Amino acid sequence: MAGTYTAKDITVLEGLEPVRKRPGMYIGGVGSPGLHHLVWEILDNSIDEAMNGYASNIRVTLHADGASITIEDDGRGAPIDKHPQTKKSALETIFTVLHAGGKFEHGSYKTAGGLHGVGASVVNALSKELVATVKRDGAQWEMRFKQGKTIGPLKKLGPARGTGTTVYFRPDAAIFPKIEFEPDLIKDRLEVASFLHKGVKVVFDDETSKQKTTFEHANGLLDYLKRIVAERGAKAIHETPFVLSKDEGLRVDLVLQWTEATDEHIRSYVNGIPTGSGGTHENGLRAGIGKAVRNFIDTHNLSPKGVTLVAEDIREGLTGVLSVFVQEPQFQGQTKDRLNNPELVSQVDGVVRPALEHWLNHNISVAESIVARIILAARAREASRAAQAEVSRKSATSGRLNLPGKLSDCTNSSSEHSEIFIVEGDSAGGSAKQGRDRARQAILPLRGKVLNTESASLAKVLENKELVDLVTALGCGLGKNFELPRLRYGKIIILADADSDGNHIATLLLTFIYRHLPQLITSGKVYLAQPPLYRIDIGKDTHWALDDGQRDAVLKANAKNGRGTPEITRFKGLGEMMPKVLWETTLNPKTRRLLRVDVADQIVTDRVINELMGKDASARFRFIMERADEAEELDV
Repeated sequence: MAGTYTAKDITVLEGLEPVRKRPGMYIGGVGSPGLHHLVWEILDNSIDEAMNGYASNIRVTLHADGASITIEDDGRGAPIDKHPQTKKSALETIFTVLHAGGKFEHGSYKTAGGLHGVGASVVNALSKELVATVKRDGAQWEMRFKQGKTIGPLKKLGPARGTGTTVYFRPDAAIFPKIEFEPDLIKDRLEVASFLHKGVKVVFDDETSKQKTTFEHANGLLDYLKRIVAERGAKAIHETPFVLSKDEGLRVDLVLQWTEATDEHIRSYVNGIPTGSGGTHENGLRAGIGKAVRNFIDTHNLSPKGVTLVAEDIREGLTGVLSVFVQEPQFQGQTKDRLNNPELVSQVDGVVRPALEHWLNHNISVAESIVARIILAARAREASRAAQAEVSRKSATSGRLNLPGKLSDCTNSSSEHSEIFIVEGDSAGGSAKQGRDRARQAILPLRGKVLNTESASLAKVLENKELVDLVTALGCGLGKNFELPRLRYGKIIILADADSDGNHIATLLLTFIYRHLPQLITSGKVYLAQPPLYRIDIGKDTHWALDDGQRDAVLKANAKNGRGTPEITRFKGLGEMMPKVLWETTLNPKTRRLLRVDVADQIVTDRVINELMGKDASARFRFIMERADEAEELDV
């Protein structure tokens, strides 16, 4: 290591170099969310034109290679005249200079999603190739870029009718490990854009599957709400949703409907950008809903006896979409998934409360059914509170006296360096107990398939001994009593057989954790063990295969080398494995493989779990029928 530290050791990154050096600062990472963030940045520019009344058509083309995209709009067209400050064309400035854009002042855009002036230039910096084409002033212009730098000057291609901007780009494989886009993700985002900006026509041309989809929703958010309620499969309490649309100072569009679901589901947007982490606009909405409903209950003397209503009771089962348009939004970071404007709390509250209260008072029968739903939620909460408290009391971390009898705990008292394996069945549990590292690894065997918690109430969940034992062993409580610091293990590892039954048990456990202990997933504590399904002995060598694909790959490699006849053993379950084998393949941190459970898209995950594990069997039937041709081998 050098002993001197002088001016020559200071690195100065110029132009778009900082973006290529630290892409995570600008797009949140180089995984799938970061890759698709490039699309959202260019798309947001087209939506800003539509939002301000300058564009009515947006077209997105995913090219046949699956790794390049063209986004086209019929807006005013990006300016091409010389910029007085940079002495370059405005088009070149937009795509090559950080913090250069037309949305810092309000002369060109009343409201906009692009605010930091970094979107287009960041996409350019992280693209192997980008071509910007502009139609305006009776001519068509083109400029080409590579990895953030211009390839040539702005070229006039010839005369053209109409106006608009077209951007083609291909992400740089040197930055992104995977550059293929996911058509379904793009399609969902485009449909949401057509819901939020009614009257705008959005076309998605997917050349990978040769499908063209047109999105145009005359009823806007109302159509969006209907789709969400249908997807979530929870019956609506009232037929006609609450609809609010105001454009006085702050533009607010809102739709609400109470359903029989046991959770609250609000999707919020600021200037057309999804705010998955919420923010001050959502806080204002919740405050306004709470006040309006409480005022209605007090006015009509509908307060229940023997139970106190809390804010969560009022919002249980509530499904809604909130879209606000703000001149100076303050987002948290470039990924813009949370709004921080403090004034929005009182502004949204001030718009929502009187409007919702007026609607409730003029729709008495609907309002009374909503209040009945809220009182039912309060009574259910009170009923499960005692059971919850009992579970939390048992799972106190102060000692080991209250731990389940079947738990084989580890001797290490440090949660950070210990891990618990949730094992299917007593026989597998026996092998795991003998093969484990007793200092660091705890084993909790579960008997049979646990309860499907997607279609069960919390009170029913808390009656299930296997799940109560699991919560007690973890020590962190659940529901409102959840406390992550009290978690007794650094890793929670689901260890099930490598067959369809094992997959089913793992899915049931993941459903329980996702619905009742979601903080364990978001904090990266939940893992899936990868036990082998096959043992392949070839001469003196032993190979392990997780599935048929890996087995075939091992056999193919052996066929080339011709090293004797392979002996293949298929394990029927973990209980068949000798403790030493289980340690080598599945338990030993140096040789095992673990999959960490992560939620990339909350909305998609919620929908899939609801469809596959919920009460509505028709959703599962549809899923099976649509994917029947993908099933290679059925374990019936």
